[in-house]
Amino acid sequence: MTLANLYPAHVSELQQRAQNVLARENLDALVIHSGKELKVFLDDMSYPFKVNPHFKHWLPLVEATNSWLIINGSDKPKLVYYQPVDFWHKVIALPDSYWNAFFDITVITKATDIEQVLPYDKKGYAYLGEHIEVAQALGFDSINPEPVLSYLHYHRAYKTAYEQECMRKSNAIAVKGHIAAKQAFLAGETEFAIQQAYLKATEHTDNQTPYGNIVALNENSAILHYTALERTAPAAHKSFLIDAGANFHGYASDITRTYAFEQNKFADLIKRMDQLMLNAVAGLKPGASYVDLHIATYLDIGRVLQEFGFLTVDADTAYEAGIISTFFPHGLGHHLGLQTHDVGGFMADERGTHVNTPEQHPFLRTSRVVETNQVFTIEPGLYFIDSLLADLKASAHADMVNWQSVDEMRPYGGIRIEDNIIVHQSHNENMTRDAKLD
Repeated sequence: MTLANLYPAHVSELQQRAQNVLARENLDALVIHSGKELKVFLDDMSYPFKVNPHFKHWLPLVEATNSWLIINGSDKPKLVYYQPVDFWHKVIALPDSYWNAFFDITVITKATDIEQVLPYDKKGYAYLGEHIEVAQALGFDSINPEPVLSYLHYHRAYKTAYEQECMRKSNAIAVKGHIAAKQAFLAGETEFAIQQAYLKATEHTDNQTPYGNIVALNENSAILHYTALERTAPAAHKSFLIDAGANFHGYASDITRTYAFEQNKFADLIKRMDQLMLNAVAGLKPGASYVDLHIATYLDIGRVLQEFGFLTVDADTAYEAGIISTFFPHGLGHHLGLQTHDVGGFMADERGTHVNTPEQHPFLRTSRVVETNQVFTIEPGLYFIDSLLADLKASAHADMVNWQSVDEMRPYGGIRIEDNIIVHQSHNENMTRDAKLD
């Protein structure tokens, strides 16, 4: 099925959601602001523009500043598209695509012209967007009402067939980059050069990736959100961790791989963690608890630590002592979609009832029950982080660790392997593996 074939049902679903929440909250319409450029302090330059995810949920316009959607859930949605007359910058003309026919389109050449399109009396109209000062200047009283946002965020976890196809394409683009990055690593390139290889293969700029790519060699792989990109190659290439995604029509992919430069114990550890990751993927089933899956994987990582001689005790003892967190300090994964860490992960219902994560696992990014048409990342990790290891060595549980074996792995940093999964009723769809990334 093409995007054009899938799109009508997507818009119909969003219309139904809008109609439901408007009726429930006694509102007439949602007014969704795409956003505007933000200026650098004391400068005439702007930060990279990131469109309001509520806006790009409806249509694939990710660079449309000062544009608006007016939606009442019944009539054809109205798109107010900002297309200025400007000789300083390239003006992005209104695209002619499969989605145009589903909107009543008005083009404005000045951002302030939105005042002439919106009704004078904004009662019953809810503004959704980042720029509160704009909403207030326009006369909105209802600005980002929490019950509306909770409803929309809760239901955004259920991806339409159109959204799923966008995410398959996003994964396919990212896989091209990952393959190019691996080749650059094996050729002995620097982190900076590997990043450039990735961007060239994906045809993305730094600002177009859904998040700042993590391109880490050797011990830098132990820094969970490493983005420094060293320009000098290390004395020897030992390991490479890349956490990098792509965007397609505003939908993110989020993929991680770890490689060893030589076939050694670290390479064997990567293979074992890959098996563990795929086992966790198999545990994603409708009705299952993501929290329980995380805890089961947490214990599995303890078994890996035991198998490879990093522990002097069995995995169950290490689990009870809480020391596995030293080696796996983050959550198993998160919802994925219009944002890398997509919304709604802690909601029990469309009212936004919050479901806490266990106290022992504070970094989990979702506590929600797994359901069909949800999309997740699965990304277990095993790291040798100096600061966490120092805390453990100074604790009462220090003798549970084989420090000689741990010290041998410090120069390699750590391992994370991450795939993007669509949960179907009968099976899980691993978009990353389907795109031919082992």
